[in-house]
Amino acid sequence: MNLLQHIHSPQDLKQLSYEQLETLCAEIRSLLIDVTSRNGGHLAPNLGVVELTVALHKVFSCPRDKIVWDVGHQAYVHKILTGRQEAFRTLRQFGGLCGFPRRDESPCDCFGTGHSSTSISAALGIACARDLAGEDYNVLAVIGDGALTGGEAIEGLNNAGALKKRLIVVLNDNEMSISRNVGALSAYLTDLRTAPSYSRFKADIEAFLKAIPTIGDSVAKTVARLKDSLKYFVVPGMFFEDLGFTYLGPVDGHHLPALVETLEKAKTLHCPVLVHVLTKKGKGYLPAEQSPNKFHGTGPFEVPTGRKITDPDAPPSYTSVFSRTLVELGGKDRKIVAITAAMPEGTGLDAFGRCYPDRFFDAAIAEQHAVTMGAGMAANGYHPVVAIYSTFAQRAFDQILHDVAMQDLPFTLCLDRAGLVGDDGATHHGNFDLSYLRLIPNLIIMAPKDEDELRHMLATAVHCPHPTVLRYPRGAGLGADTTGPLHDLAIGVSERLRDGADLDIWGIGSMVDTAVKAADLLAQKGIAAGVVNARFAKPLDEKALLEAAKTKRIIVTLEENALCGGFGEGVLAALERLDAAGGFRVLNLGMPDRFIPHGSRAQLLRSLRLDPEGVADTIATRLDEWKRAEQQ
Repeated sequence: MNLLQHIHSPQDLKQLSYEQLETLCAEIRSLLIDVTSRNGGHLAPNLGVVELTVALHKVFSCPRDKIVWDVGHQAYVHKILTGRQEAFRTLRQFGGLCGFPRRDESPCDCFGTGHSSTSISAALGIACARDLAGEDYNVLAVIGDGALTGGEAIEGLNNAGALKKRLIVVLNDNEMSISRNVGALSAYLTDLRTAPSYSRFKADIEAFLKAIPTIGDSVAKTVARLKDSLKYFVVPGMFFEDLGFTYLGPVDGHHLPALVETLEKAKTLHCPVLVHVLTKKGKGYLPAEQSPNKFHGTGPFEVPTGRKITDPDAPPSYTSVFSRTLVELGGKDRKIVAITAAMPEGTGLDAFGRCYPDRFFDAAIAEQHAVTMGAGMAANGYHPVVAIYSTFAQRAFDQILHDVAMQDLPFTLCLDRAGLVGDDGATHHGNFDLSYLRLIPNLIIMAPKDEDELRHMLATAVHCPHPTVLRYPRGAGLGADTTGPLHDLAIGVSERLRDGADLDIWGIGSMVDTAVKAADLLAQKGIAAGVVNARFAKPLDEKALLEAAKTKRIIVTLEENALCGGFGEGVLAALERLDAAGGFRVLNLGMPDRFIPHGSRAQLLRSLRLDPEGVADTIATRLDEWKRAEQQ
């Protein structure tokens, strides 16, 4: 019997026996493996929380009860159980289900997530709103042990314990996030996994005390003091208890009766509660159990073997070229150090760490700390290369501005996954970095047209005595030759790739190739378009810009970034400032002023008319409009 097809809402779980629930869990795992093998996605995290999610929905009642999923990459099972089973096969597809919780997708998604360590803060806010409104429902935050290394999670725990709101934090402890966890808190959790249960110990002590005949006040006080002192040595959750939480666990996250019993107990407590759940990442699929990091976020793969389905002829990725180049540069200069925020494999810094372990630092999920830690090194004679995904670097804006740029430190920030990242969607697109970084004084911002130029930009950055930002896209490069010797680029100098009498297209980064292809299409329409590789978003090549404005009179800018505050607006502002006489025209092409949904990068660029065909058509249409306006 296929139980899953009869589950249309969490209420359908209430009457199932544990035997039936076990069967249901097996069916859910099969569906997870089948869909992610076709669509890609976060497989290992979801396999690890199948029983936990089933238990949560058996004990609690969504959407009345509110469950906030930290990061949200482990919410697939939640989606399946909350009325989205039929749509689940569209996961991460253009127009289909999002891979992360979204409030506009289901009333059971009470809070949208996508970045780490936010769940406790959000859940506390929901609990405060509940109490202010005089309502009565349960609020839960489900957070992984990796996300607990993020500073905001600790801030949330601290505030929640002080406010003493009725709130349940479920700590999903699978001993790793994307990469192996680091830090003192991770070591503390490791100790908890092998410690005796607090609940069992406390029950034993209470039973022992109750069995003692009436004793004097002095003896009672002595026993109380002894109990308080002793618990620091034997109570596993003392850290959380001291923050104001009642600690329950650790509990086996794959044993449904134990999970249900513990969650039922947590539901009866009218105070902050932390339920410590031990799970196995990738549970139920051997390749994911053996390599949970590789199946944390995966592309399509073969189910029998777990082998990834890739194009063997694809050029190396930008990340791999960055990784290889940094290792080469690090071998020549011992002052170069590398810092990651819990993403050594994702950013390619793992190779640097293997070659130069004494100069490699993993700051855990703490982008703010990673940047300021690097600033401290830069202020003392070293050159840090801090590699962070563009979307996560948003969290360190203040540190980039205040700790790095204001002190004009020799510091390199490498933004991987800049621009559209595709199937992970709005929370993971890196299409704002040019906008929020371009306004900061002292920063040098560059983006390569291909993977070979990335090499030379990285060399330029680590040789520069000022703070630099290097942004580059996700995925394979263009197939450029990367075997030549490294050389530095002239700061703020563009590269003309093609001349054209009618107009110039100034592309930056990933859109330079699009500009070249669009120029070819325009040539078929009888429009001669020049192409310039801007290279630098800051400082702009103002000399070349002014010359182009005077000779071509029409400049098109092209960027894989938000138009608002982006490269194009910088070009327009510079031209207005440089040429008071005016008379030129500027067309800015880039991301519109809205959040871009999920879908493949090619689909999204096509929908935004930022593919070569869309760019060429937009330019041709605008030129025609301008000509008609001039004739009137």
